[in-house]
Amino acid sequence: MATLRKLGRPTAHRKAMLRNLTTDVLAEGRITTTVTRAKETRRLVDKMITLGKRGDLHARRQALAYIYDEDVVTKLFEEIAPKYADRNGGYTRVLKMGPRRGDSAEMAIIELV
Repeated sequence: MATLRKLGRPTAHRKAMLRNLTTDVLAEGRITTTVTRAKETRRLVDKMITLGKRGDLHARRQALAYIYDEDVVTKLFEEIAPKYADRNGGYTRVLKMGPRRGDSAEMAIIELV
C-alpha cells in the first residue's frame, strides 16, 4: 500500500480536509493549495473519476459516501467521467506555483487534465 501523508493533522481532520479538496476539484475543475495537499488529493480525485467511469449503481453509492455534494457526484458521472472514457489514469495535473507570501509554503494548482 502507498504511504499516506499525514499533513500534520489528526486523522478525522485530515480525512475531512481531503474530502473537501476532492469535492472542490471535481466541482471547480482546478484549485490552488499546497503541493503536498495537491499530491494527496490527486490520488483521491483519480479514484473518484475511476468510479465515475464504472458508472454502475454501486460505484455511484461509493462516490456519494465520499463526496459531500450530490450535485458534484451527478456532474462526475454525467460530465467528467465520459470525457476520460478512453484514458487510463492520470486525470489530474499538479502545477507548482512557487512559495506563498505569508509563510513561504510551496503552492500548486491541481486541475483536471
